[in-house]
Amino acid sequence: MKTKQLIFALAMGLVSHLSVNASEIVAATLILEAGGEYATGSMEAVNEVIRNRAAKRKLTTRQVCLQRKQFSCWNSGRIDQLLAKAKRHPRFNEAMAIVKGSPTNYTGGADHYHADYCNPYWASSLKKTCVIGKHLFYK
Repeated sequence: MKTKQLIFALAMGLVSHLSVNASEIVAATLILEAGGEYATGSMEAVNEVIRNRAAKRKLTTRQVCLQRKQFSCWNSGRIDQLLAKAKRHPRFNEAMAIVKGSPTNYTGGADHYHADYCNPYWASSLKKTCVIGKHLFYK
């Protein structure tokens, strides 16, 4: 199966026999998106966005993370390499604890965010809820 097909299959829940742990995919997303941020709540905030999108879109958190062009860290489609990179990060255990822990609300219900150096087309149509580190959050 080609990489793009695999991402689509994983995101849509069509491939269940692969040993891609949902918690590890979400934790890897936290690391790859905010692992270098040390502001209080940085990784928790990304986790909140993932959970809020999952609830809103009626998808699993893994599906949300791997949806096409939703989290730039996965855009290359190299899930195995990116997951391995995230697992080597010194904060991976912290990210796993966030994923498995109680929900937080640093973002006031945000389901979108972007880095402060970006200006995505959708930002002006949403309400900004907060800024944490170098990320702006919206709903």
